[in-house]
Amino acid sequence: MIKAVIFDLDGTIANTLLDLTDAVNYALCKYSLPERSVEEVRTFVGNGMRNLIERSSGMAPEGETFEEILATFKAHYDIHFCDKTYAYDGICDLIAELKNRGLKTAVVTNKDQGVSRIIVNKLCGNVFDIVCGKLDGVPAKPDPTSTKMVIKELGVRPEECVFMGDSDVDILTGIRSGANAVGETWGFRDRALLKSVGAKTIIDHPMELLEVIDKLNNEL
Repeated sequence: MIKAVIFDLDGTIANTLLDLTDAVNYALCKYSLPERSVEEVRTFVGNGMRNLIERSSGMAPEGETFEEILATFKAHYDIHFCDKTYAYDGICDLIAELKNRGLKTAVVTNKDQGVSRIIVNKLCGNVFDIVCGKLDGVPAKPDPTSTKMVIKELGVRPEECVFMGDSDVDILTGIRSGANAVGETWGFRDRALLKSVGAKTIIDHPMELLEVIDKLNNEL
């Protein structure tokens, strides 16, 4: 029986792309580097802020200048992270229905913990049992460590969980944690990429997850 659903944040619950792009370009411009388009930034996100700035700047993640660009990005994003960010259509309705059915819900993201809590609370309300951002000393997704910690804290077994996200990082995280990995197409990656890393179930609208859970329950 499925007892919990764990969500990715960026590209799954929230479209954060415009605010991320603005913060990236603010930092790049300050250091006379070429700006990036929204579509370029879309391909860069998913593995944490250091990787985002490395890909956006084209610089190796070492040295004083890189750290200054990263710090400039963070300082701008910490203020403007929810200026243009919005919840995807249907995602809050899905979460409400999951709670109505008695399922536990959580978020596991590579985003900063404090920023993550503010975003999900602003967009969906204080509805999640756990919101887990990037933790010091814990490797980022797709390493499953933080997800396994959340599963344990929820008091369920991995096979009783669905892990849903929009990227290869999320599918690998779900698989490696032992959960039922579900991909979705309204976020930052496409169906072909999700399939290429092992996604067996991919949905096109949030409410379709309810049918997936029903099917999984019939199979268990």
